[in-house]
Parts: sequence; structure tokens; C-alpha cells
Amino acid sequence: MMDCTPGKGSVIEPTATGVAFQTLPPEDPAPLFQIDQIDLSLPVEVHTLPRFERPLEVNVRQAALLNNPPWVRSLGKITLEVTTQGWRFPTPPDLERMKDEGGRKNQAVKNPSDSSLRLHPSSFRRTRLHPPREKVQFKDRLLYLLQPSLEDIFANKQVSLPFQPYDYQLRGIAFLMPRDAALLADEMGLGKTAQVLIALRLLFHAGLIHNALIVCPKPLVINWTRELRLWAPDVPFEVITGDTETRRAIWHVSNCPLKLINYELLTRDAAEVGDEKVCFDVVVLDEAQRIKNKESKTAQVVRSLHRHRSWAMTGTPIENRTEDLVNIFAFVDPDRIPPETPARQLPALTSDCILRRTKEEVAGDMPPRIIRDTEVELTSAQREAYDRAEKEGVVRLNSLGETITVQHVFELVMRLKQICNFDPLTKQSAKLERLLADMTEVAESGRKAIVFSQWVEPLEFLAAALAEFGPLQYHGQVPHKERQGILDRFKTDPTKHVLLMSYGTGSVGLNLQFTNYVFLFDRWWNPAIEDQAINRAHRLGQKSPVFVTRFLSQGTIEGRIHEVLERKRQLFNELIEQNGPPPSLGLTEDDVFGLFDIQSRPRRAAA
Repeated sequence: MMDCTPGKGSVIEPTATGVAFQTLPPEDPAPLFQIDQIDLSLPVEVHTLPRFERPLEVNVRQAALLNNPPWVRSLGKITLEVTTQGWRFPTPPDLERMKDEGGRKNQAVKNPSDSSLRLHPSSFRRTRLHPPREKVQFKDRLLYLLQPSLEDIFANKQVSLPFQPYDYQLRGIAFLMPRDAALLADEMGLGKTAQVLIALRLLFHAGLIHNALIVCPKPLVINWTRELRLWAPDVPFEVITGDTETRRAIWHVSNCPLKLINYELLTRDAAEVGDEKVCFDVVVLDEAQRIKNKESKTAQVVRSLHRHRSWAMTGTPIENRTEDLVNIFAFVDPDRIPPETPARQLPALTSDCILRRTKEEVAGDMPPRIIRDTEVELTSAQREAYDRAEKEGVVRLNSLGETITVQHVFELVMRLKQICNFDPLTKQSAKLERLLADMTEVAESGRKAIVFSQWVEPLEFLAAALAEFGPLQYHGQVPHKERQGILDRFKTDPTKHVLLMSYGTGSVGLNLQFTNYVFLFDRWWNPAIEDQAINRAHRLGQKSPVFVTRFLSQGTIEGRIHEVLERKRQLFNELIEQNGPPPSLGLTEDDVFGLFDIQSRPRRAAA
């Protein structure tokens, strides 16, 4: 047997007949590692710089740290500077009396129980200026604190007054004087005019203002001139009137400190008052509800007046909508109410600029106002005419379908209200019968009465029916030059017991506090307008209770209107009392259509 296993060092080679083996010589084994020697030493080179070859010099600089404490750097000058200002104040009446007593002064101080220094309890009441919340600087508030009270100023005869103001009026003066923006919204009859004039007079005396402008309705110019002579006899004033050239001269040349103009002339002089050279320290708006329409020409001209202080007066800051108040503040303080402000936020934004008191709040200073709603039953002729007119009117309104408008409903309302006053054919009137009975009692007691109506025609018919009571008429058809004479005659003539007035003419600015009876022959749409009419008699200076009679015809549109008016009155009070107002105080379209059983409604535009 042959061993074919190749041995170590053999090579197998193939042959033709088999496999041949060849033996190779052994080789030296290869080394596992190779080591190379590298020189890692680094050469060191030294280079020198010329500036370091110079010798070093030591400099010493003195820092004033220990000499001027504190030893920290401040943001600015820390030295406190004290400046002084001199303010002149009148001598209080108690010290004045002590000064006059001479040698008794020291004795009085040492013996406070001296009866000569005992004051009446009411004399301790002091009314001081009430600055707005924006006055946060200590200097400003200290100045107001150091000012003498209004009682001391009037007691020293520095500013003499024909009558002692009531306490609430003193608070109103203290509210106005320190404010650049103010709305005096006292209820009608509480003497807003007197408060404004006294505040202006004190500011003139103190040198805080040098010129002022009063803007009022045209019928009230006479009233303002009379009040100026009464409450501010030492303040020169002039009424801006005359032709265009005369008024231009007054605007630009006159140095009279107090100017008075009506709204109508102010609107005509828009170009003159828009001049930057025509500037006033104070601008006062009377019956500021005149600018409740922001886009009206009057409102635009009023807002364009250049002024430092803006005061407004109105007993009805909101007549129909909360926007009335917003638009008044566009003059009083344009930046106070942001656009699109929710109505419920208005009280918080405006409370610091509004002062409003009602007669109930100052009841101790005013006689009561007694309101009675007298329901009367229509005469047979009136009832027949009323039922027929209402039935036919509702049928007609429903027949209009989607073409019906609020104006269509108003036309029916007006027609029905006129029937409630007088029957169109027989002129019978249940209200007149009751009024005649009441006027007999008024005349026999030597009193006077005012009768208000929405229209002139009923007043003319009443004048004939009340002839025995010496009626006088005061409405829009009476020329302006004759109106003051009518009021004077009504006041002084003992035979003139009744004054027949329209709401539009006689509801603002008139002082008829010698009258004790007010009759609302028919109702106005707005309770604020009715209150204005009532307050012609129930106002400051009234000595007796005022009796108000509101006639209502049973089972008629007047009862439905009365319900709407009472809801509006409640909403008005909620806003003024800051309980959160609704978005609108006016009659809505639903309110108007709700007066009747109307199925039709106007077509609504697609949103």
C-alpha cells in the first residue's frame, strides 16, 4: 500500500498517469514587527519684541471713592433740591374775628372753651375741591388740600352771593373747579346754571382761567344773561350776535372774558371758531343733548372748538340710547371712551367725570313732587271714533304686508292720540272735562298751572275752553321776541292762572318755580322729555309741593304707551345708577309694532 499523503515541504504536481510530489527546501520564518526610530526633539527659537525691551513704568491714578459717599455709581444726580412755592389763601373767618378782637386773641387761644369761639355745628361742615382720580401727584393733591373750603371763601365775602348755595350745590362747585372734563348731569331744577357760574367765577378770581365760552339753545340766552347778572355780577360778558362781520370781530378782536352764543350762530361761525387763534380756557355746553347726534353739523362744530377745559350740562345725558352719552363725551373727553365699548362698561369709564343728583337725593332742600296718573273714560263720541279708527287702521297695516314701515304705525298712533284728546267731529273731550274741574280748584286757591301737549292745535282749542282762567300760550308758533313777555305776564298777572305750552318749546331752560300744578294733557314718547317739562315748575326755588297730573284714556293706545314709557324710565335709571345698561333705551321696532295686533312685518334685507 502506498501512502499518498504529501509531506511537509512537498508540492503536488499533476502528471499524465497520476500525481507526483516535489519537495521544496524550507524558508526562514518572516519577522512579526518592524521598528523605525524617529527623532521627536523640537528646536526652540527665541524672538524678542521691541516694546517689551523698554523698562516697565508704574502709574498711580486716584479714584474718588472714599471721599464722596455713597461709594456706588447712581443713575443720576442724587442731591435733593428743595423748592418752595407761595400760595395765598384767604383768612378763615374764625381767625379774622380773632384778629379783630386784638388783645383777646391770645386769651381765646389759651381758653378754647370761651363762648366766643363756639361754632354752630353746621359751621364745621367744610366743602373742599374734589380733584379727579388722574391727579396723582402729591403737589397737586396738596394744593387742593390747602385751599380754603368754599364755605370760608363765601363767609369772607371774597365772592359775594345773592343766596347761600345748598350743600349739594357746593359739592357740585367743588366737582367742577379742578376738572378739565366734566359732565354735570343733575336732574332738572337743581340749579346747574348757578353751580357752573359760581365755579367759573371762582376760577376767574383765582387767575386759573382768563376767557370762557358758554353755548346754549337760543331761547335760553335771556335766561343765561339774567343768571350771570345774579350769580357773577363782577364777570364781564357779552352775547355774540349780529351779522357775520360783527360776529367775526367779536371772535377775533373782543377781549371780553366771558362770551355767550347760541348753537345756531355757533354752527354758522364754524370757520371762525375753527381758527387756532380762537381758543378758550373753558367751553361750557348747556343742554348738551343737542350734540347727541355725532354726525350733526352742530356736534362737529362744537368738537372743533379749541379749548383747555370741556364742561357739559344736561339733565338727560341719555334720552333714548346709550350712544347719547358716548357722543356727549366725544366733546367732554374724546379719548375716555374707546370705540365699540360695551354699554355695561360706560359707568366705570365715565364715573369720575359725571356728577348727577336727583331731587330724591336732595329731598331735604326741595319740596316733594307728587305725580298722579288720572285715568279718564272716553266720551261716547270719542269711543266710537276711536274704535273705528283703530280697527280700520290695523286692517290697513296688515294689508301692507312686507311693505309696512314704522312710519305707517306712527301715523296710526298719532291719529288715535288726537282722538283721545278731542273727538274730531264733536270736539268732546273727557280730558278737558277733568281739566276744567281741576283748574277751578287751582284758580280758587290763587295758584298757577302749566298744561303741556304735543301739538299746537289742542293748545289753541284749550285756550278757548279755559278762557275764564286767563290762559296764555307758549309754543313754536309764538315769535321769539314775544316769549319772554308772555312768561313775565304769567308770573306777575294774578288773573293768568294757566300757561299752555308745547313739549318742544317749553320743556327746557325755563324757570317757572312759582307754578305748583303741571298737567300732561297727552304723553310724549320719551320719559326724559316729560321730566324736563315737569321740572319747569319743580326746580330750585320752589317753595311748595308740585302736583303733576298725567291724563290717560282707559282702554286706548295711551295706556300701552304708558307701559313703554315706564320701562324706558326704569332702564334710564339703571344706567344712571350704574347697574349695567341695555344696548338701547329708545323704542325699538318691535315696541312700535307691539302697540297693535299687527301680523305683517317689514321685509328684512339679506345678511
